[in-house]
Amino acid sequence: MSGRSRVLVSACLLGAEVRHHGGSARVESDVLKRWRDDERIVGVCPEVAGGLPSPRPPAEIRGARVISKEGRDVTREFRAGADQAVAIARELGIRVAVLKSRSPSCGIGQIYDGTFSGRLVPGMGVTASALEAAGVQVFDEFHLAEADAALLALDSDEGLGPGA
Repeated sequence: MSGRSRVLVSACLLGAEVRHHGGSARVESDVLKRWRDDERIVGVCPEVAGGLPSPRPPAEIRGARVISKEGRDVTREFRAGADQAVAIARELGIRVAVLKSRSPSCGIGQIYDGTFSGRLVPGMGVTASALEAAGVQVFDEFHLAEADAALLALDSDEGLGPGA
């Protein structure tokens, strides 16, 4: 890896079966393959890191709380997972993250509205917000090219461009 910048990636996007339904959201892309080959990826599932099992009931953000479909307040677990993701990013100097779209942890720009109706509203997941507040650039799986450009810009700024 030669000291090049690392990237935090939602574990479900890497194929880990950690989503609420017990499955993954694996993404196959040349960008992720290159990052894997370059040993840049640090995978994390904030919900599992925060103590939630997989499978688990789906959860959505309702106001300032995260509530499961069964009505359980899981805000504490979501915040604990966000704190762990931020701690990993700080420890490893990570400044770019690719997170699962629409997730109550990782969603960027849009999340479900808290009614379990499938309706999307503008918003950020708990972990995405925490990482952004910590200075990490956050992208979802639909913006891998932009995340790659940000990572390459960081390497260039540090004199670690291609071939470093």
